[in-house]
Amino acid sequence: MSKTPKIAVFGGGSWATAIVKMLCENLDEVGWYMRSVYAMEHLKREHHNPSYLSSVEFKPSQLKLSNDINEMVTYADYLIFVIPSAFIYSELEKVTTSLQGKVIFSAIKGIVPESSLIVGDHFFTHHKIPFKDIGVITGPCHAEEVALERLSYLTIASADEEKAQLIADKLSSDYIKCTTSDDVIGTEYAAMLKNIYALAAGIAHGLGYGDNFQSVLMSNAIREMKRYVKKVHKMKRDINDSAYLGDLLVTGYSTFSRNRMFGNMIGKGYTVKSAQMEMSMVAEGYYATKSAFELNNAKGEKKAKTPIIDAVYQILYESKDPKKVFKKLTDKLD
Repeated sequence: MSKTPKIAVFGGGSWATAIVKMLCENLDEVGWYMRSVYAMEHLKREHHNPSYLSSVEFKPSQLKLSNDINEMVTYADYLIFVIPSAFIYSELEKVTTSLQGKVIFSAIKGIVPESSLIVGDHFFTHHKIPFKDIGVITGPCHAEEVALERLSYLTIASADEEKAQLIADKLSSDYIKCTTSDDVIGTEYAAMLKNIYALAAGIAHGLGYGDNFQSVLMSNAIREMKRYVKKVHKMKRDINDSAYLGDLLVTGYSTFSRNRMFGNMIGKGYTVKSAQMEMSMVAEGYYATKSAFELNNAKGEKKAKTPIIDAVYQILYESKDPKKVFKKLTDKLD
């Protein structure tokens, strides 16, 4: 690998755009795979992504753009995937060039539906990437605030401290502060689970519950997250760290949260399909709810106690009345 590794971002959405912006603060050239030819050509011509974070201006000379995923895999040493979990499997099926020797970082906050694995595990199991070459980029951080250059924090997790630090250095700037962690599995599961809890917060808001209940919901959510993550990967971690509690809070409370927005629509009476049609962005929590519920229940008697995940699952996948489900949920919280 070269002394100055080449880095490429895969994805054309808001979080991918934000990560490219951060990398452009520190690199002379950033690879960027975008599936949309229209978005790519617009970016070259108008210097911004036409669909996401359009206020962010890029220098085309600083970007190596391509809609050929194999070209971008070949180009870069570090591959940062920011493709929604619902589509990552089909995108990876297009990869015919070798991923061996590449360092994979996931900024995807969900589970791959086809394999029921978090993204890091999916790369390890299905693409034979060693765990030492897999990392995670997580928050608490919203793309919209990165675009506004508001002070934000990231956690970069990898079993290899040097690789985590390299990505942390390339993402850091006056408005981005990064810390590193060795809890790759825990941070990735937490990033997936917090979207489910944000959906729950949105549903509660849509149903008319106030701030008092929301605080209890979030308090129970962090404890539920701790139980769940401990079941899938037991290690010493402080669930109150920013990568866990901080990411949960920003996703559960922020007006920028697409998962909270999706949940709010469900609480107000939208069907799942109508809410999905109304939103221009993917709410990862919808897909995560099914995977998290099924993974937990597969453990049988050893499963974690997850009343909030169970409630969201009943609403989204069993078409149960949100009002009745949340009435029962309120009796299970403390």
